[in-house]
Amino acid sequence: MSQAQAAFASVKLPSALVAQAREAAQPMRRSVAGQVEYWATLGRIVEHSGLTAREAQTAIANYEATARNALANKVAATPQADALLAQYMAVEADGSLAQRVREVVTQNRSKAPRKAA
Repeated sequence: MSQAQAAFASVKLPSALVAQAREAAQPMRRSVAGQVEYWATLGRIVEHSGLTAREAQTAIANYEATARNALANKVAATPQADALLAQYMAVEADGSLAQRVREVVTQNRSKAPRKAA
């Protein structure tokens, strides 16, 4: 058996998920399998970060809303904004931003009231 054949395995997925992957893959020029793999990778990242799917969705929605608002307002770049962006890029690159997000999530979870079983 060739190495290419050994690198893949078949799995059964719900047809609705395959249809969603097909739809999402098209604008990104991915195959359906590539889209499912991309989603799985994102899921692993979210899970590893300690975020729940809901927390990740909220963070993404907040980011997208902020980006839309900034674009709508056509905020001009200023030296102060450039410095802030440079600082953000530095902490994102060295991993300290992700670490701080995990710390805040852990703190917030410890403060949240526990649901009765």
